[in-house]
Amino acid sequence: MRNLLAAVERVDPLVVYARVAAVNGLLIEARGGLTRLAVGTRAEIERRGASPLAAEVVGFHDTRALLMPFGPVDGVAPGAEIRITPDAAGVRPTLAWRGRIIDAFGEPIDGKGPLPQGPTDYPLRAPPPPAHARGRVGERLDLGVRSMNVFTTCCRGQRLGVFAGSGVGKSVLLSMLAREATCDAVVVGLIGERGREVREFIEETLGEEGLKRAIVVVATSDEPALKRRQAAYMTMAVAEYLRDQDQEVLCLMDSVTRFAMAQREIGLAAGEPPTTKGYTPTVFTELPKLLERAGPGPVRGDGTTAGPITAMFTVLVDGDDHNEPIADAVRGILDGHIVMERAIAERGRFPAINVLKSISRTMPACQRAYEREIVANARQTLAAYANMEELIRIGAYRAGADPKIDRAIRLNGALETFLSQDKDEVTSLDDAFTALDAILSEAA
Repeated sequence: MRNLLAAVERVDPLVVYARVAAVNGLLIEARGGLTRLAVGTRAEIERRGASPLAAEVVGFHDTRALLMPFGPVDGVAPGAEIRITPDAAGVRPTLAWRGRIIDAFGEPIDGKGPLPQGPTDYPLRAPPPPAHARGRVGERLDLGVRSMNVFTTCCRGQRLGVFAGSGVGKSVLLSMLAREATCDAVVVGLIGERGREVREFIEETLGEEGLKRAIVVVATSDEPALKRRQAAYMTMAVAEYLRDQDQEVLCLMDSVTRFAMAQREIGLAAGEPPTTKGYTPTVFTELPKLLERAGPGPVRGDGTTAGPITAMFTVLVDGDDHNEPIADAVRGILDGHIVMERAIAERGRFPAINVLKSISRTMPACQRAYEREIVANARQTLAAYANMEELIRIGAYRAGADPKIDRAIRLNGALETFLSQDKDEVTSLDDAFTALDAILSEAA
C-alpha cells in the first residue's frame, strides 16, 4: 500500500507534449513545451514502426530544445510527438538485488526474472554529501591483495584510482578485490565494456562467489553515450542505497575514462567547444560530481554515520600516458592512485602494479609504527634496484661497489615473488606484512 501511495503521489496531472523539429546525427531538436523543459529532463519520442524512444534534454538553441536518445533514432520523423516526463531519473533498489546484473535503467539483463522494487526512489544524479556533514575514513580495509595491502593500505571510505593501459590486468585486479575484500556488498559498474567480455568477467573473472554479494551494472561500448554515462550514475545510486542500509560497500567502476568519453560525445553534440584533447568543459565538471559521491557516509541527525563507500575507479590511460587529461584530473580528486605498467605485465608479474609510483593518501597514518618501518625499508630496496636496473641487466654493475645495491640484488627475486599473486590466491593484511618482514630480515 505504501508503494502504491507513493506512485499515486508522483503522477503529474498535466501532460506536456513537444514535436520533433529536426534530427541532426544523434541530436534531436524539439519545438514546444519549453515551459516544462530543463537540462536533464526525460522524454519519450514516438517512432514509426517501433516503440517510443527514450531521450534526455542536453541543451537549448534559441527556441528549440536539444535532445539525445538512449537508443537508435531509426523511425523518428519530423513532427513526431514528444511526451515530456516530469519525474527525475531514479531507481528503487533493495538488498535482494545482490547477485543480479542490471542495465543503465535498472532493468535486469541476467535472465533471472524481474527485480523487486524498494520503497525509496534514489535519484541517479544525486549530489555528494556536504563536506561538513560526512564522516571521516574508518579503519583500514583488508583487500586480500598483498601489494596493495602493504604499499597502498586502504581505509574504509577511501577512494583510489587504478591507472593502466589496455590489457594490463585491471579487470582481473578488480575481480580479486570483489571476491576477497572484507565488505558487506560490492557494486561493479562496467562502463563502455566490450560486449564479448561481460559474461567472461562475470562468470570466470568475478566468479559465482564474487557475484553472490555483488550488483553488476553493465553498459557496453556499442550503446549510446547517454546510456554509458547513466550506467555510471546508476552504479553510484545503487551504492548509495546500500550505504544507507549501513552496509560497508565496495564500489568498483571500470572505467572512468569511458564515462568521460561518453560525456565528451554528449557535450560536443550539444555544441560545447572542445578543449584539452577534445574533451569538453563539462567533462571536468562532471568528474568530481561523480567521484565525490563515494567516500564516508553522511552523519545522521542522531549522531550515527551511514556505511562507507570504498571505491576503486579504473582509468584507461591513453597510450600509456599517465599524465593525459582524464588521468591527471582524476588523480587530483581521489585519495590515492594505483599505477599498473605494461612493462611489468610483459615480464609476467601480475598484478602489474608499480608500487614505487603508487600511493595511498591515508598512509602512513593507517599503519602501525613497525609496519611503516617495513614499508620504508622495502621501498628503499626496490628503489635502489630500479635506479640501477639497466646497468644490472647488461652486467655493467660490479658486485661490492655499493652494499645497498648488493642487498637489493639479493632480495629482488623474493620481492618480485611477494608482489606477484595469482587471481585465486588470498593473503590477509597482517600476513602480508609478516611475509614482507621475513624477506627483508633474511638479508639484514
